[in-house]
Amino acid sequence: MPDPEFSEKVAVICKSDARFDPKAYEFVRVGLNHTAEELKKRDAARARRSHHVTPPELLNGLRGYALEQFGPMAKTILNAWGVRRSRDFGEIVFNLIEHKVFSKTETDRLEDFDALYDFDEAFVKPFLPADPPAAKSSRIP
Repeated sequence: MPDPEFSEKVAVICKSDARFDPKAYEFVRVGLNHTAEELKKRDAARARRSHHVTPPELLNGLRGYALEQFGPMAKTILNAWGVRRSRDFGEIVFNLIEHKVFSKTETDRLEDFDALYDFDEAFVKPFLPADPPAAKSSRIP
C-alpha cells in the first residue's frame, strides 16, 4: 500500500531532480525491504538484530527483485523509469537519504553503487537461450 508521506517526499525530490520516475523510488523502497527480509532468512544472526543493508547487498537484492517482479521486461521497465546503470540506484538512494527517508552509515558512499553490474548482463542475459554446444563436424574422415 502506498505511503502518502513517502509519495510526498518523492514528489519533492522529483521536482528538483527529474531524472527518475517516482515509480523507481517506490521500487527501491520496496526492493530494500525485500532485500532486508531475504538477507534475514539467509542469516539467523541478522534476523535477531537490525542490519544495515550495504550498497552491494542492495544492488544484488534489487536485481533479484526486478527479475522476480518483471522477468524479461526488467531492463525495459527500469530504463523507462530512468534507471540505466547500477549507479542510478545509488542516486535514488542518496536522494532518499538527503530527504531523511533512508539512512546511511559513515562509510556508505555513492561510489559504492558504481558499476556493480552491467544492465544487459544482469537483466537480459538470464533470459537468453543458452549457447548451443559446438556443432560436431559431419565430415567423414
